Amino acid sequence: MSIELTIVLVGSYLLGSVPFGLVFTKLAGLGDIREMGSGNIGATNVLRTGRKDLALATLFLDAGKGAIAVLLTRYLADEWMAVYAGMAAFMGHCFPVYLKFKGGKGVATFIGTLLAISPLMGGATVGAWLLSALVFRISSLSALIAAVAAPIINYVLVGGNSWMPIAFMTAMIYYRHQENIGRILKGEEPKIGKKK
Repeated sequence: MSIELTIVLVGSYLLGSVPFGLVFTKLAGLGDIREMGSGNIGATNVLRTGRKDLALATLFLDAGKGAIAVLLTRYLADEWMAVYAGMAAFMGHCFPVYLKFKGGKGVATFIGTLLAISPLMGGATVGAWLLSALVFRISSLSALIAAVAAPIINYVLVGGNSWMPIAFMTAMIYYRHQENIGRILKGEEPKIGKKK
């Protein structure tokens, strides 16, 4: 591994590790988000505090971590490294060094990464999420469907080998959603707009 790639991966991982949901809720005097709701640091759990503004900010900045890693690396290095930079930021969100490697589920950072790699591919993946949400009314299931569609969409629309790191992120999203998958199979996963 080259020194340049090492710097890109480490820098992107550290960027991805920034827990915006935790930072925002603490600054707002709401306490530790990890002790509320699902215990997750992402936007969905921040929304459970009743602060839509903080949830929206968390969503955009968590997505921004992946997008910034890709765009900055593309500008400073090359396209090949940019895809892996996004993957490193995604891993940072899921396993942040600042929180003893206990992070979020990565969906927002994943989407931000995809949009930066290819707006068309990212938009199509978001479209898959929206269509699934409209049909099934289950946010986690929609995320899982969109995640598995992403490498296929990438292969068709973008080509090359970038589908492989995207497929890795898809597998990680499934790993991070194990509890959700269990509830979906039991018919116990809450639907969009309904409280647990």
